[in-house]
Amino acid sequence: MSSGRSKTSILDKPLSKGKGEISLALYALLFSEIIQYCQNRSHSVNELQNKLSEIGQDVGTRLLDLYFVRERNSKREIKLLNMLLFVKSTLWKVLFGKEADKLEHANDDERTYYIIEKDALVNKFISVPKDKGSLNCATFNAGIIEAVLTKSGFPAKVTAHWHKGTTYMVKFDDSVIARDKSLDDR
Repeated sequence: MSSGRSKTSILDKPLSKGKGEISLALYALLFSEIIQYCQNRSHSVNELQNKLSEIGQDVGTRLLDLYFVRERNSKREIKLLNMLLFVKSTLWKVLFGKEADKLEHANDDERTYYIIEKDALVNKFISVPKDKGSLNCATFNAGIIEAVLTKSGFPAKVTAHWHKGTTYMVKFDDSVIARDKSLDDR
């Protein structure tokens, strides 16, 4: 006997409706486990941050695929600024329930952009020991951003820095800037 309701697959649920499905305490616990996992396999702060970035890249790749499977009406961006706005707004809302605070373009380098987040969730519940004073766990988020941009056809290197809270420095390949300029010329 079957009920009149059809079963909805988890892949059919839109990501944007997912806010609040996971508790902040659970997120903090899972993220602290990721940090401990990376810390146990690292000998320096730099190595720890690189491992966090690598895990973030895995998450970013899967998240991008999942987003486009669920949001069938979405289109992939081909313009650089539109892609950065997608990361700042849509991606951040999916991940953290709010937009990133700012998006800025570097004055001295056309390849460099900054995404600024005053209070990164990944740093909120982390107590950094004195011997790891420069540790910025937002390198995890930087890995997510890098994967999303690179897998979307905007190869870039993304790093996290302590500045105005946390600043993600996005440095695009020259090919991205050249392609964007050729699209502007059309």
